Amino acid sequence: MRPFWMHQIVEYIIGAAFISAAIPSATPVIPIVLGAIVLINAAIAIGPGGAFRIVHRQVHRIIDLAIIALIVLASIQPVYDVQSSTRAVMIGLAVVMAFIWWNTDFATREERKQRRRGSSGTARSAGRTVAAKHIESADDAKPQPNSEQAGRTAGRSAAQTYLAAKRLKKAVVDDRKKSDSA
Repeated sequence: MRPFWMHQIVEYIIGAAFISAAIPSATPVIPIVLGAIVLINAAIAIGPGGAFRIVHRQVHRIIDLAIIALIVLASIQPVYDVQSSTRAVMIGLAVVMAFIWWNTDFATREERKQRRRGSSGTARSAGRTVAAKHIESADDAKPQPNSEQAGRTAGRSAAQTYLAAKRLKKAVVDDRKKSDSA
């Protein structure tokens, strides 16, 4: 599951994509309105990327579904004229938004901590119930990395790579100085 902050960032990008898709369009009203709705929805959610933090994550989750339905309806409606390329972009962004919604963990930090403690036999993840796995041997009981561990590991790998490249450059420069002086 993706963390909620990532969900919010993607929603900001999707909102900006709607607005940028409206710029070359001859009928820009619908994409601009949809982009503004997506941006406002991302901004009012209580989360790390929220600007105003008014709406709880579970309410945001339901609003996301309504917005996805609105985008699909706006892209297939025959009343207002929308260019076919803009319609395709709108449907594509609705699919991306649905995919992000499906793979997002809408739980708060406290809910995730409680879920990790395993207080019950099932774990709730983004509104879907998943049966807990019964592990029989200690060898199979390896903890799954979460996003913080993955980020920490990636940062450490990048730092080690940077330091190795720096040492290699220093060694090459020292070798050149030795060969020039000899």
